[in-house]
Amino acid sequence: MSAPQEKTAQYGGLDLFRILAALLVVAVHTGPLLTVSAQANYLITDILARLAVPFFLAVSGFFLAPGIEKDWHSLRHFFHKVLLLYGISILLYLPLMVRNGYFSGCTPLSLAADLIFNGPFYHLWYFPAAVLGTIIIFLLLRRLGVRGSLAICSLLYLVGLLGDSYYGLSAALPPLNTFYNLLFSCFDYTRNGLFLSPLFLLLGVLLRKHSPRLAAGQYSALLCGGFILLVAEGELVAQFGLPRHDSMYLTLPLCIWPLMRLLCSIKCKSFPAVRTASTVVYVIHPLCIVAVRGGAKALGILSPDGFLLGSSLLHYLAVAAVSLLAALPFALWRQRQRHVQNTPNRLRAWAEIDRSALVHNIGRLTELLPAGCELMAVVKANAYGHGDTLTARVCMENGVKAFAVATLEEGIRLRRTGIRGEILILGWTPPELAQLLSRWHLTQTVVGPEYAQELNHSGCKVKVHLAVDTGMHRLGLAWDDGDGLLAVCRLRRLRVTGMFTHLAFSESLELDAARRTQAQLERFYQAAELVAQSGYGPVALHALSSYGLLNCPPQAGMAYARPGIALYGVLSRPDDQVGTSPGLRPVLSLRAKIARIHSLEPGDCAGYDGAFAPSASARVAAVTIGYADGYPRSLSNGRGRVLIRGKFAPVAGLICMDQLLVDVTGIPEAQEGDTVTLIGQDGEQILTAEEVARDAGTITNELLSRLGERVTRVMIS
Repeated sequence: MSAPQEKTAQYGGLDLFRILAALLVVAVHTGPLLTVSAQANYLITDILARLAVPFFLAVSGFFLAPGIEKDWHSLRHFFHKVLLLYGISILLYLPLMVRNGYFSGCTPLSLAADLIFNGPFYHLWYFPAAVLGTIIIFLLLRRLGVRGSLAICSLLYLVGLLGDSYYGLSAALPPLNTFYNLLFSCFDYTRNGLFLSPLFLLLGVLLRKHSPRLAAGQYSALLCGGFILLVAEGELVAQFGLPRHDSMYLTLPLCIWPLMRLLCSIKCKSFPAVRTASTVVYVIHPLCIVAVRGGAKALGILSPDGFLLGSSLLHYLAVAAVSLLAALPFALWRQRQRHVQNTPNRLRAWAEIDRSALVHNIGRLTELLPAGCELMAVVKANAYGHGDTLTARVCMENGVKAFAVATLEEGIRLRRTGIRGEILILGWTPPELAQLLSRWHLTQTVVGPEYAQELNHSGCKVKVHLAVDTGMHRLGLAWDDGDGLLAVCRLRRLRVTGMFTHLAFSESLELDAARRTQAQLERFYQAAELVAQSGYGPVALHALSSYGLLNCPPQAGMAYARPGIALYGVLSRPDDQVGTSPGLRPVLSLRAKIARIHSLEPGDCAGYDGAFAPSASARVAAVTIGYADGYPRSLSNGRGRVLIRGKFAPVAGLICMDQLLVDVTGIPEAQEGDTVTLIGQDGEQILTAEEVARDAGTITNELLSRLGERVTRVMIS
């Protein structure tokens, strides 16, 4: 974990290109250069603009990548969002569909084909295509891996290609002609979720999984080369009269790959408002075409060919402008929502939770796991202060389907906020509350033999994991008490689904510590083998927490690894050495505000007991956070420091319950209302959680988990 200061990835370039891609789709449906040059219009709308939809699909795959290989549930949010938008769009276009006579010749089979493949209105095919394509690559990756999936998706794309831009070739061959006639009896085009979507969604997944190998300039050169090949291909198939439709080209993937790489190299913040605007433009631009033509007709400026003042370019610009204006309220609403949720100006003290850093850490930790092993995200103690429901939701959306908490209350809170999958309670739960364990589908740790009997006598069937004491001597059943382990397995109302141990020495790389850790693992495997050989199983095994995962090579046979502090991108201490450094990123930044600035003269003092008494003129700032918020009082009197305007300022005097003072004499530009960074980055300077914990005489685990409820958790992208 070598780079906790590494900046989080930013993909604002992708957002900015989305709006251009949406306007390219508008161009496809308006023909902006038809009255200028039919050849130029073909170049724009039938060749270059065909990049738009593959780009949208690749972006979807890019952001779905962390979870798409792991868990079906991680895709549910995506499916729900896309299908909801699809349903709203259908309702929006229903009057036009009725006016155009859509339902006069509609049959149940044709309606089903339209809903699944064609889209009931000409541009709505994208939404079912995105869903169907995602399902296909999810299933392929699970069964065939990356290479097999890429081969199948490429083959599907080739089949679609021969029914699209190269249809003239397949139509000339009787067997292929028969095959495609059969296909087109099922749907109108091969540019659908079966043939077009999977390849570009998979390209997005692969782009996210693998780091770029070339510089931005090299990707620019590749993109230019791809454009040249795409134009040449488009002109060639048109010259020979091959297309049935012209949405799919051989060279499209060769353009999308460098385009995505180039856009990802643009390091700027995300633009959710632009993202929303592009979606709205895509959905409503056909309505805007109707509106523009209707308005032009009413004003008498609509030419017989349907263009505004006889100019296809003016017509396109009018439709684009109306579409953008119609999207503006949605974009402003999205921006306002983000502003209301995330604006620091409304907050007293807050912790910024970096979603992209958390997603990055999930991916990096997952890469350390052997086949068959998954992450069990430890979100106890309010996810080490990061906000358990916020953190667990991001984990679930990115493929994590097992969680560990410390208490019954923590488990119930996760369930109430929609967290699915395994939730293991690592600590003790009163046996009389076993009914709640069953009701909320929680898994309880068996902390001892007597406790197991008490749970069994509760009258409820409870799913449990056996804690095996292999040397920590805290909770659990003795590893060498075979009779005791099997006695618990025989209890009628306990369903043993897992076994785990906790490694007492895994934080150290010293030879003696490594030997002790290995001894614990060997004891654990002996206990697990006894249970398995006695016919109780299979059960899920897990032993590695954060340092175990980073210092001990994960071994086959483990079902889970339980990262806690590592999941949040920090180590317990700044000088800790680990065997594996996967480049994790800190997820949390702690910030507050300057409420008041005082000027002090020699002889003045500030704070309780007058603990800050400068010998010269000084300025002190009162900051809106104190020890009741979890900021350690041990950082008083200069032991701690903060960042203001990218400069360090020491804590002045004693930290209070609700405020603290800092000496801003060396920061004359500091003003009331300025943001104060207590953990995190400000400008070029970084104050890590490890450093703050060290100065406070503790470890990051305690520092972060003690952040109080008054500190608002704000998710940032």
